[in-house]
Amino acid sequence: MTDSLKALIEACRNGEANYQDLVDRVPYARFLGIELLVQGEELTFILPRNENNIGNPTLPALHGGAVAGFMEQAAIIFILLEMGEPKVPKTIDFTIDYLRAGLFRDTFADCRITRLGRRIANVHISAWQKRREEPITIARAHFLLSEANN
Repeated sequence: MTDSLKALIEACRNGEANYQDLVDRVPYARFLGIELLVQGEELTFILPRNENNIGNPTLPALHGGAVAGFMEQAAIIFILLEMGEPKVPKTIDFTIDYLRAGLFRDTFADCRITRLGRRIANVHISAWQKRREEPITIARAHFLLSEANN
């Protein structure tokens, strides 16, 4: 499986495979229905409007856990593509700031790696609905890329 995942990552990076094929290999990303929009070298993750992700039906607003899960999965997939390695990063910690209600509509996210070392990656994730400049949430995450003995 590792060789096929590495081949898929490489094919995505070379433009020979659809990035969505990689997203769909991640079970929780597939469950949430995460999509990936690729424009040049820019990746935008999309959490499509889905009734299963509603937390407050009165507003209606997205469940905070669905938004956080979306952002964490986006960061993991982003790291996989940046590293080009088939080892799935393990979350060390994930800190999220909810800035405004996530309404029942499509939600978008982008990731920026602030540090990519041999063992640890730090990622900043921003999610928005109307305009990128008005995020509904921002998050910082740290991921373990490899064990000390590797």
